[in-house]
Amino acid sequence: MSGMPGDDAAAQISQMPVFGENGLVPAIAQDARSGRVLMLAWMNEAAWRLTRDTGVMHFWSRSRGALWRKGETSGNELRVLSLRLDCDRDAVLALVEAAGPACHNGSETCFFDAASGGELATGASVLAELERTISARRAADAGASYTKSLLDGGAAKIGGKVVEEAAELVAELHRGDAAALTRESADLLFHMLVALASQHVSFGDVLGELARRAGTSGHVEKASRAKLP
Repeated sequence: MSGMPGDDAAAQISQMPVFGENGLVPAIAQDARSGRVLMLAWMNEAAWRLTRDTGVMHFWSRSRGALWRKGETSGNELRVLSLRLDCDRDAVLALVEAAGPACHNGSETCFFDAASGGELATGASVLAELERTISARRAADAGASYTKSLLDGGAAKIGGKVVEEAAELVAELHRGDAAALTRESADLLFHMLVALASQHVSFGDVLGELARRAGTSGHVEKASRAKLP
């Protein structure tokens, strides 16, 4: 199936989940980019096979007693990038790309902060929201949007700001002011995200590269890059 992994998860995917006495297994959908847990539903064997074969999340509705494809009426599909089973194979984790809000009430996720009733804010979700905002600024008026003015300025203007913010961060690093270091780090990260957006690169791509390097010595990584033509 297009988009399904063919590496370390292949052995897991080739196995069937262990379905419970009711013939179901819990399935968690997690946003592959932001890391947010979007929803939990149930799969029977038919839903599992349809999900694998189509690349779109399918579930078993316990209330209706029927199969359903996520987004079949709303259009808010969950496109599968990876399916994984836990160590006992009695739970499914799906890393997905969401075509719209995952929750039936229009929220991005079905999971909320119990105290406030609002969606949980995580570091990953803050970054994902900032990426969306930067992308939306492409259509803004450069006179009204600082982000738009950066994007219009191209590599020269964006690169200059990245260098400037990096220098300010280094200066605060030497001063040892934790609060100022935090602010300058936020400024640098913002401008780095604008730089990525200008080349249509996502922060998820950066995280994927870091995941690829996991367990590899930094010396080995630098040596391998030095050998590239």
